Amino acid sequence: MTITCFLPCRKGSERVPRKNIRPIASKPFGLLEIKLEQLLSTTMIDRIILSTNDEEIMDFAASLGNPRLDVRLRDESLASSITSTDELIEYVSSLIDDGHVIWTHVTSPFLDADVYDELLKTYLRELDNGYDSLMTVTELQGFIWDDAGPVNYDRGVEKWPRTQTLTPLYEVNSGAFVASASVYSERKDRIGGNPFKYKLDKVRGFDIDWEEDFQIAEALMCAGVSRV
Repeated sequence: MTITCFLPCRKGSERVPRKNIRPIASKPFGLLEIKLEQLLSTTMIDRIILSTNDEEIMDFAASLGNPRLDVRLRDESLASSITSTDELIEYVSSLIDDGHVIWTHVTSPFLDADVYDELLKTYLRELDNGYDSLMTVTELQGFIWDDAGPVNYDRGVEKWPRTQTLTPLYEVNSGAFVASASVYSERKDRIGGNPFKYKLDKVRGFDIDWEEDFQIAEALMCAGVSRV
């Protein structure tokens, strides 16, 4: 049984310029360098497909000379800011036709090798319990509102209940998605109909999406919060 990692890493970023390979902390090739070190240190992942249209990323990956790392040049039509995740899911199906797929991102720098190995073991175990996929989530147990009012509590019953008693909600943090290749081909999705919610703490689930996120991540790394 093969477990393949899909790591999308396109050229350019509108919100954080050169986000993938901008130097961070002590890493000259930034988030990409961190993520490849983490993934190549796992014991559960057999192959890593790095999908990119960036020549600098391709050159750096080639310099590592690791046989587990498979660099694929992505067509520009699938590498724009308007490319949808659904389009990438179909692209993954064309690359991986058997085994299991873990989809992750360089923008989750605090997901290290130990966490990847543990969540993959959990995924394989939970397949026997009726789950068909796994996604990482952050548990939210606070006062959550939408435009209509409270979402997870009733102010008509109690205006300010203890947060410990609130019904938890789960934010998909995009740290990792795991499913079989058949889920991709049959459901056109990166999760199945019954995904296991793998909870990450706030640091492990931290995602870099904006400039301030990048600065926070660098501060955490310099403070020794992570093991990267």
